[in-house]
Amino acid sequence: MLKGFLYRLYERQLLGEVFHRPLPRHVGLIQDGHRRYARETGLVSLAEGYRMGAEKTEEVLAWCAELGIPTVTLWWLSTENLTREPGEVADVLQVIETKMAEWIEGGLAERLGMRVRPIGRLDLLPAGALKALRAAESATRRHERMLLNVGVGYGGRQEIVDAVKGYLRECFTRGERSDEILGALTPDAVDKYLYTYDCPDPDLIIRTSGEVRLSGFMLWQSAYSEFYFCDVHWPAFRKIDFLRAIRSYQHRQRRFGR
Repeated sequence: MLKGFLYRLYERQLLGEVFHRPLPRHVGLIQDGHRRYARETGLVSLAEGYRMGAEKTEEVLAWCAELGIPTVTLWWLSTENLTREPGEVADVLQVIETKMAEWIEGGLAERLGMRVRPIGRLDLLPAGALKALRAAESATRRHERMLLNVGVGYGGRQEIVDAVKGYLRECFTRGERSDEILGALTPDAVDKYLYTYDCPDPDLIIRTSGEVRLSGFMLWQSAYSEFYFCDVHWPAFRKIDFLRAIRSYQHRQRRFGR
């Protein structure tokens, strides 16, 4: 009882602190630790860890909405994850399918004003998962308070390759010469073909589960992002962990390479 009271008191204190400083416009979330959490807590299956992680995602999105953060990017499944044991991949995709439907039918997307946009190599996904993601994208296309990029089959290197391909394809379509194509190839030119072409670069990237690396997440966009690495596994991520990450970001002096 006392511990819960002190936790809520500390949470309110943190919330008050972060509201009085500039907030990030775009938060990236590397949701790591589902399998370790399942093993360490004795869950009946890894699938249960993924289900609990999806429920945590709903909480975190509500926290972002509470702070008025307009853009969030989740990383639910990487291109490398797709090569894991087929049963495990199927479990993750089933959780994603279920949650996409629940967010629409249960009203979460509408309550948060959340526009869902899947990003990644969506052509690698099975039909059921792709259909669920596209349905969520279509149902939320008019929501304007939060843009949620959902990375499924996402890899940062692949995104850069796809962006360069997009740039070259358009140049070839216009019939440009090779010297013209190379002369116009700049970071700004590539930016236009990224999956997140219409988003500000992430101000803050949070990774859970104690791993101190990006593992390919938003490699192009994160050049000047601030990073926060949290020891807890994603399903156990608490609001105070989230608010500490925001507070840490707010106390940093951003130089953007200058």
